[in-house]
Amino acid sequence: MKIAYISTYPPRECGLATFNQNLVNALSINPSYQSDKSFVVAMNESDDLNEHAYPSEVKFVIRQQNQQDYIEAANFINESDVDTCIIEHEFGIYGGNSGVFLLSLINKLQKPFITILHTVLKEPNFMQQTIIKEIALKSSKIVVMSKKAVMFLTSIYQIPKTSIRLIEHGVPDLEPIINNELSQSELFKNRKVLFTFGLISRNKGLETVIKALPAIVAQHPDVLYVILGNTHPGVVKHNGEEYRDSLKSLAKELGVENNIAFVNKFVSEGELHQYLTACHLYITPYLNEAQITSGTLSYAIGAGAAVVSTPYWHAEELLADNRGRLFDFKNDVALAKIVNELLSDESKHQAMKTNAYQYGLKLRWPAIGNVYLETLQKAIDEGERPKRETPPIIDVEKMPALNLSHISLLTDDTGIIQHARFGIPNLKEGYCIDDNARALILALMAFEQNKNQTALKLMPVYLSFIQYMQTEDGNFRNFLSFNRNYLDEIGSEDSFGRTIWSLGYLICVAPNNSYREFGRELFSHSVPHFKNLTHLRGMANTLIGVSYYLCAHPGDEKIVNEVNLLANNLKNAYKTNKDGDWHWFEDILTYDNAILPLALLHHYEATGNAESFEIAMESINFLNSFSFENGYLNPVGNDGWMKKHGKNPIYDQQAIETMAMVLLYCKTYEVTKDSKYLSLMHISYEWFLGKNSLHIPLYDFETHGCADGLQFNSVNRNQGAESTLAYFVSHLAVLQAAEAEYQTLATPLVERNKLV
Repeated sequence: MKIAYISTYPPRECGLATFNQNLVNALSINPSYQSDKSFVVAMNESDDLNEHAYPSEVKFVIRQQNQQDYIEAANFINESDVDTCIIEHEFGIYGGNSGVFLLSLINKLQKPFITILHTVLKEPNFMQQTIIKEIALKSSKIVVMSKKAVMFLTSIYQIPKTSIRLIEHGVPDLEPIINNELSQSELFKNRKVLFTFGLISRNKGLETVIKALPAIVAQHPDVLYVILGNTHPGVVKHNGEEYRDSLKSLAKELGVENNIAFVNKFVSEGELHQYLTACHLYITPYLNEAQITSGTLSYAIGAGAAVVSTPYWHAEELLADNRGRLFDFKNDVALAKIVNELLSDESKHQAMKTNAYQYGLKLRWPAIGNVYLETLQKAIDEGERPKRETPPIIDVEKMPALNLSHISLLTDDTGIIQHARFGIPNLKEGYCIDDNARALILALMAFEQNKNQTALKLMPVYLSFIQYMQTEDGNFRNFLSFNRNYLDEIGSEDSFGRTIWSLGYLICVAPNNSYREFGRELFSHSVPHFKNLTHLRGMANTLIGVSYYLCAHPGDEKIVNEVNLLANNLKNAYKTNKDGDWHWFEDILTYDNAILPLALLHHYEATGNAESFEIAMESINFLNSFSFENGYLNPVGNDGWMKKHGKNPIYDQQAIETMAMVLLYCKTYEVTKDSKYLSLMHISYEWFLGKNSLHIPLYDFETHGCADGLQFNSVNRNQGAESTLAYFVSHLAVLQAAEAEYQTLATPLVERNKLV
């Protein structure tokens, strides 16, 4: 078996690196393992690739905050001979918000892999929970080291128990040292040693032991508390040795400075074993329960040490059955009592050591390594099973159910509120006609799709809002305060166009004549303003609305003239700006880009104009050329936009951009019946569900809202109307296309050929 390991690695000084090296060594002694073809992908905390002198087994280094490195690492592994991968997961070692950059690697990875979770949070935030769920979805198995972790994953993260494997933390395969030189050293000789090791930081609670020392020393004056380990690099970076110095000051203040010793270094495994077998008691005085795995505690048990600990999660499990003793968090009085008891009663002390040693035998790395190899072999075997092929491009059953609860939450008796803080409506921002127009389109689509009654109830609210915002001359205001005061006299051309789109669509698909007539009255009153439009997106949105109007009233010559004028303006802009391989309507791509070719497709559908079709298809191909790198949608980012012959800036990505792409490919498939556009539509839609550059869903399955944007290392957790409407409009467009695809698949081949 050939394995790639993704983790930190020595000489980087961290517990995860040591664990990973031990795992590599444990698996390498198995006859089925091919060490010459296996390798390590090491995580680097900085951009300096030469920061650590890695050994020869490290074949690739990922710079923590460089997202491209994760993609290149996946390519490196995919092109290698390895059969499978092991990913060590800890939130702090991967880049992006909560380590989100790791998802770029696992979504590109073509080898089966297991993931070892060293931390499982009881109260994860949205990003942390989403990342763990995505990792679990892609992993052949999730490995955890405690029963509590299994419980958390199943109950909090909704990960099936069948996807989880409990493998306890491995410990060194070392026997107790009979003649321990450390015991006779100047530091240890004639002393009863209390011992703690690991990277030092405030959450370790070392001050609790120091506060207990006066009561311990009163009964056992020969006690020495040894603290082994460097200060955590992150602590040193921000606060220097402030914490260590405060511990020294506390010891001096309590008169026990001669009963404490700091050994400020990172020791080898062999040296650590000497310390553990030489000490009388090993103490882990951590400050809170939220530690699901402790490598230091596992090492102590494996060495047969007598352990006293606070009751954090891993300690409660590992020290059960008299393998150790527990005292409450920050309770130095209880700690002193337990230590004095064990130092005074050698039989109790030895019983704990014996119990720990016997339990530790099954945790030794050779035995644990065999369990990992068995788990990896199953991952390989399952990865070789033939995948079930689903004939349709769109699998409707895998889509989230349509749930308009967040839309309803954002809507009051005036209209839909613009913004939300997380999932809560932000009333201070009021309303805009942009969102109410989109909301009307959504309501119409939802009712047309499955006679959705929630949508039907919301429809008159949005219609009424649009009517309230229309001026006497037929134009539209855009913004309205929460107390229903107008905030502008005339809205933008974009908002005008989106409103016309909604009214045209209403006239085309209204659920009753009353709504249709109401919409036509508003629409007709606005027609004189069509000719005054100067901005392309305002024209394009209006053109789409007018095209829908013509579906219901194809003989309206006045409106036919209007639609042709709008289309000609778009086509002239395209001809003016087209240059070499730059096939676009402007010298820059900004927002809502797909609306421009979409409008020309609507014009072609309404009038049969061949030039509109040709320009639409040409510009669609141009848009496609840079929008789908790495197999997922990368809509144009708003950080400077995409200038002529320049590159797509990628971030930030907006939901309305993706909605426009979904609608564009839906219409292109409808017009051409070419299934590649159905596929592009589906890929674009899946941007909302996590198939994006961060591999994080923007659609929130809990609130049924949609995040306001995809940033370079996170998502914007606000869930306003624009983004949520963009998701649901896209969702309904995909359902509409799925019906068309089903009808096409159900059509006999001869008939399909006739359609083409």
